[in-house]
Parts: sequence; C-alpha cells; structure tokens
Amino acid sequence: MKTFRIIWLGQLLSLLGSGLNAFALGVWVYQQTGSTTRFALVLFSGSLPGVLLLPVAGLLADRWDRRLTMVLSDAGAGLGALALALMFATGRVSIGWIYLLLIFSSSLATFQRPAYSAAVGQFVSKDDLTRANGMVRTAQAVAQLFAPLLAGLLLSFLSIGTILFLDVASFGVALATLLAVRFPEMPSGEPQVGGAASWRREIAQGFSYIGARQGLLSLMVFFAVLNFAGSCANALVQPLILSFASPRALGTMLTTAGIGLLVGSVVMSVWGGPKRRVLGIFGFMPLAGAGILLAGLRPSIPVVVAGLILAFFSLPFIEGATTAIVQSKVDPKVQGRVFAVTHVIASGLAPIAYVIAGLLSDRVFEPLMAPGGALAPVFGPFLGVGKGRGMGLILLLVGVVLLLTTAIGALLPRLRNVEDDLPDAVPATPSPLPLPVDGLELT
Repeated sequence: MKTFRIIWLGQLLSLLGSGLNAFALGVWVYQQTGSTTRFALVLFSGSLPGVLLLPVAGLLADRWDRRLTMVLSDAGAGLGALALALMFATGRVSIGWIYLLLIFSSSLATFQRPAYSAAVGQFVSKDDLTRANGMVRTAQAVAQLFAPLLAGLLLSFLSIGTILFLDVASFGVALATLLAVRFPEMPSGEPQVGGAASWRREIAQGFSYIGARQGLLSLMVFFAVLNFAGSCANALVQPLILSFASPRALGTMLTTAGIGLLVGSVVMSVWGGPKRRVLGIFGFMPLAGAGILLAGLRPSIPVVVAGLILAFFSLPFIEGATTAIVQSKVDPKVQGRVFAVTHVIASGLAPIAYVIAGLLSDRVFEPLMAPGGALAPVFGPFLGVGKGRGMGLILLLVGVVLLLTTAIGALLPRLRNVEDDLPDAVPATPSPLPLPVDGLELT
C-alpha cells in the first residue's frame, strides 16, 4: 500500500495539472470563437484517441512492463503539454494545432490508463477492490473539485501559457513518483510478446470475451446509450454557464458542484455500495438524469449548481457498482484487454456526441430558442429565451433520455440479473479500476 499511495499521489497531481489545462483551453477556445462546436472539438480531440487506441493499450497492459508503459506514456503526454505551453508562450497560437496536440497527448495518455488500472491490481488485495476503486475515484474527484476553481482564479492574473506550464510540471511529478518505486512481479501466465497476427488475435479476444457473456455485453450497450446522452451534456455545460457568467464564476460553480462528486466518492469508499451492485446503477442513475435536467432549466447560478451537484454525487456509486461487476466476472489474466474493450463499447460514441451536441447547439437549438425563434413560445415560459437557452433545452432533453433509458434497462432481465447469470471469475490477483461514466465531467 505504501507504493500504491506514492503512485496514487503522483497521478493525483497529474490530474490536477491536466484539469487546469483542460479548463483553460476550453475557456480560451470558446471566448475566442464564440462557437460551441469549436469548444466541443476540444473534448473530441481529447477523447477520440481513447476510442481508437484503447484495445491496443489494453493488450499492452497485459503484455508489457506496466511501470515502463506508464513512464513512457506520461513522458509523451508531458511533451505534448509542453508544446502547447510553448505555442502560447511564443504567441504562435493556432486552434488547429491545439486540436492536433491534444490528440497527440491524449494518444499517449491512452496507454497509461489500462496500464495504471491493471498495475494497481498488483498492489491491492481482493477484499479492498471496492475501496481501491473509491480511492482512485476520490483522486479524480479532488482534481475535478479544485482544478476549475484554481484555473478560474489563475486566468484572472496569469497567462494561459503559464497555466499550461503548470500542467507540464505535474507530469514531471508523476514521472518522478513512478521512477522512485518498484512494481511487484506480474502474475504467472501472462502472455508473451508475439507477432502481428498474435496481437490481432489477442485484441480480438477482448471483444470475444465480452461478446460471449451476454450480460456484460448488455451492460456495456446500456452504458453506451447513457454515455452518448451524457457526453452531449458534457459538451454544453461550460458554454451554457459562460453564456451568463464569467470564466472565474464558471470555475467557482464547477468547483462548488464538484463537492457532490467528492462527497459521493468518499461515501462510496467508506460504504462500498449496495451488496447487490446492479441496484447501485439503477438506484443512482435517475439522480444523474434529474440533475442534468435541473441544470438546464434556468440561467441561474444556484439552479445550475444544484443540478450539477446532484448529478456528480451519483457518479461514484454508478461507476463503483459497474466496475465491481466487471471485476468479479472477468478472468484477471485478460483484464487489461477486457478493461479496454469495455471502455470502447461503453464510451466509443462520446467523441461523436461532443460534435453532434456542438452542431445542434449552434445551428438548431440556439436559433430556435432565440427571441422570435420557433421554439421560444413553447419552452420560453419555463426555460427563458436568448443566448444559452438552446443549450438548456438540450440538457433538459438529455435528462429525460437518461431517466427513460434507466427505466427500460431495469425492465430487461439480462441486464437486471447480470450478477446472477454470470459466474464469478477466480481472481489470482485484484483487477482493474473504475470504468468511467462519460459525459459528466468538470473540465
């Protein structure tokens, strides 16, 4: 646990730096262009590599030295952050280059995710799986809680280039912690490096493993629908707030809302969630949907923050329950690959959702909810009209979709009984850490 805590601390600081980076870049792009679509492309650039590369990254997590993979990944992502910082420091800023460098950094970071998740399993005992999930989620919650507030304050008196250099420094700390520790030996039976045909076969095994277990496949498809809707909301939350508040107020609002995420993470770490884990999904997902719906109702700081607190509070319970189900049903020897595949299936539509949400906002809903717009007389009396109200209407619709999808999922026997229908895997070692529920992020 001592080694795990050292690594965890380094990754926490790296998450804080990346949160500063993401917030500052998103605000800068939206303020410079006034386009929700351009802002959504920042999210698209950061998420697309994960969809394309995670199957390969998951295989490498099973086959390569996980410590070395994390070192190389953090170093490469840090170089991408350095290039961004230098671009702003020299005044040679190009939005196109911002997208390209984000894709580069995100590509390297993709290889870190399953390696870190699987490597933590080499340290944590089986009995501590749920609490370890909560600890990692708590680190994410702490980063998301403080990064927006710090970034909003720093943007008041520091240049964006200086803020990006802070992200570079955080990568340096993460690298230092990795270089300072030794990882335990991997369990016996790990596959060895082979040719290209072997690689393709083993990547395909991750997909076939899920496909052969219909309960797990149903769970991933269920989250694919939910994450698509949630990602639409994620693309619009910051532009919506910026439509009636300053960047500093945005940071304060997101940090205040993040208290819900932190409290939920701590409660999940201590409690461990319901014994029947599927109840954690169907019990807390309606809270997330109701929170998103509430956030879109009015251009009001208290209303938006209240909705986001409710949504963020529910996420650790949903993620912890989902991850624990997958961990208990998947053979530890292939968890790197399966872990990556579950991310691809559940989150693969998120990049598309970001772009669609931006286009719908700019070209459809914002004009329709402007004064004199076709939908203004219908929804205007309770949503308001003008800038940002089209995005508010989309959030309302997303909340309704989340509520309806959860109700339908709870009625499906294959999904509702996934814990009973699938046998537990026999764990040689603990397994990977949380599956993300995309679409509800602070940065």
